Amino acid sequence: MIVKMLVVGPLASNCYIVGSSSTKEGMIIDPGAEAGNILKTVQQMGLSISLIVVTHAHIDHIDALRGVKERTNAQFAIHEAEKGLLSTAPPMSIVASLGLNPFKSAPQPDRLLKDGDRIDVGDLHFEVLHTPGHSPGGICLSGHGVVFSGDTLFNFGIGRTDFPGGSYEHLMKSIREKLMVLPDETIVYPGHGPATTIGDERRGNPFLQ
Repeated sequence: MIVKMLVVGPLASNCYIVGSSSTKEGMIIDPGAEAGNILKTVQQMGLSISLIVVTHAHIDHIDALRGVKERTNAQFAIHEAEKGLLSTAPPMSIVASLGLNPFKSAPQPDRLLKDGDRIDVGDLHFEVLHTPGHSPGGICLSGHGVVFSGDTLFNFGIGRTDFPGGSYEHLMKSIREKLMVLPDETIVYPGHGPATTIGDERRGNPFLQ
C-alpha cells in the first residue's frame, strides 16, 4: 500500500492519496484545497484514481472536491448523514477570508456510506467506521494496519465539538468504541497534524485518560 500525505490549504488539512502498489489503483481522502497540487502528485505517483472519500463535509476537507472529481472522473463517497452539509456554509465564516469559498457548490455524492461498509481500491480493502461527534456523518477508514481518522482523533488531541451538529459525548463514544478497540500498532492518519498510533493515543492522549 502507498500512502502519501499532502498538507493543503490555509487551515493545513491533510489530504491523503492512497494506492495499491500492485494494481496502481488509488483513492483520494479529503481533497481540502489545492486541486492542482493533488492532481500533480497523483500523476507523479502513477495512480489511477477511482474514488474520492470525504471523512466529513467541513469546507477545509472538501474545497478541492469538485476540481479533483472533474479531472479524475472518480466516484465521490460520503456518509449518508453528511450529505445535507455539502450545500451549507461552514460554521467558520473566517474561512472565506483565508482563501476558501464557503459557498462553492460541491458535487452530489455517487455513493452514500454507512457504518460497516467496505471500500475497495484495487486489492486494498477498508472498513467504514461511523464516528459522529465532530460532525454528524464523520467517518474513519480502517484497514491494512492503518486508520484514516478525519477530524475525530488527532495526535494527542480530538476533534472540535462546538460546530453545529457536534457533540463531545458522541465524539468520545466514537473514539472509545470504534478506534480504541483497534490494535495498538495501528497507524492513525488524522485530518490535521502528524500521524500517531492507537497505542500512543491510548497511553498519552489527555482526553482519554
